[in-house]
Amino acid sequence: MKRVCLAFCALLPALLLLTACAAGNGAQTPTPPAAGTPAETPAEPTGTAPATPAPAPAPPALEQTSFKLGHLNSTAHLLGFVAAEEGYFAEEGLDAELLLFASAGEMVAGLESGNLDAAFIGSVPTITFQSQDHPVSVFGGAMTNGHGYVIKSEFTEGLSDWDITILKGRNVATVKNSVQELELYMLLDQAGLDRETDLNVVVFDSQKDAFNALAGAEIDAASVYSPYASIAKNQGYEVVYYCNEEPLFENQPCCRQVALTQALADKPNTYTAFERALIKAYKFSQEDREKTIQDVKKYIDIELDALEYEIYGGHSLSHPDPDKAATAALQRKVVDFGYTTNYDIETRYNTEIYAGALNSLLAENPDDTLYRDLLAHFEANDV
Repeated sequence: MKRVCLAFCALLPALLLLTACAAGNGAQTPTPPAAGTPAETPAEPTGTAPATPAPAPAPPALEQTSFKLGHLNSTAHLLGFVAAEEGYFAEEGLDAELLLFASAGEMVAGLESGNLDAAFIGSVPTITFQSQDHPVSVFGGAMTNGHGYVIKSEFTEGLSDWDITILKGRNVATVKNSVQELELYMLLDQAGLDRETDLNVVVFDSQKDAFNALAGAEIDAASVYSPYASIAKNQGYEVVYYCNEEPLFENQPCCRQVALTQALADKPNTYTAFERALIKAYKFSQEDREKTIQDVKKYIDIELDALEYEIYGGHSLSHPDPDKAATAALQRKVVDFGYTTNYDIETRYNTEIYAGALNSLLAENPDDTLYRDLLAHFEANDV
C-alpha cells in the first residue's frame, strides 16, 4: 500500500499538467475509472418518455377451441345466447356451437357420449343423475327461480285470489324429475294436501309436452318455466304461483352449468374461457336490455314484450354464479322427498373454474362494479 501511494504522489504533477493542457485546448478528456471500480451509469436525459410497461401476460393456451353447448327452449339460458351473439365466445378463443335439446336426460347423454362439452341442466335432474353415479359436475349457474304453475281460467272464475290449494281435485301436468315437480310436492305438503289422493299428478318427459297437454280436456293445470309462463298468460290461463314469490323457494337454483367431471379437470383453460364469456354475457344483459332481448329472440321466437317480461319481469334471474350453498340445500330437499339417495355433493361441485374466470376479469377491470358485486355474491354463497 505504501509503494502505491508513493508512486501516485510522483505522478500527480504530470497529471495536473495534462489536465491543464486539455482545458486550454477546449476539450475535456474524461478520467477513466480506477481499476476494479464500476463505471457510472449515465444519467437519463430529462424530458424523455418513461419506459414502456411490460405487456400483460398472454392467456393460457386452450386445450381445445371447439365447444358444444346444450340448451333448452328457454329464456333461462340467455347467457349462452348473448355470449354467442355478442362475440364473447369468439373473443375467448372458442368456436362455440349451441345445440337445442328437449330434456335434461338427453343432455346428460350428450355429455357422456362426447357430443356436448357443457349443458344448461336443471338443478333437480342434475342432482338425481349425480346420485346415480353419472360422472357430471356443476361448475356454474344459468338461472335462479323462474318457474311455477298455471291453471285454466274456468277454475278461477269468481275468485279474487288463490293459492296452491286450488289444485285440489285437479289433473296437473308436470315434468318428471324436475324442480317444478319437487316444488309442487313441497307446496302441497306445506298446505296439508296429499299428492297421491288430493289431486292427480301426470308426469311428462319435457316441459314442452307438459304444457301442450294443457290444451286437452284431460289436464287442468300445468307446470311452466320461461317462456311458457308468458305464453300461457297470453292464451288466457291464470298463474297459480311463481316460485320466486314463495318464501320456501327463495334463491332457488334452477338450471346449472354442467360438464363431465373429468373434462373440467383435464381442460381447465377451455372451461375458464367458456366461463369468462358467460360472465361477460351476464354483464351485457344487465347493461343493455334492448340488445339482450334481440339476441334472445334469435333462439326463443316469441313477442318482444313477452321476452322482456320473462327476462326482466322479476320472476327469474339468469346468473352465472354456481350458488353451491343453495344447490346443496336443494339436494337435501331432493333426498327428503324421496327422489334419490344421499351422496357427497362436494365431490361433484367445481367452483374453481368460476372463481378463476371472475378473478381474471377483475384483474383486467379492477374498478368494475358489477364484477365486484359478483365476487361478493360468490364469497357469500360458494366459499
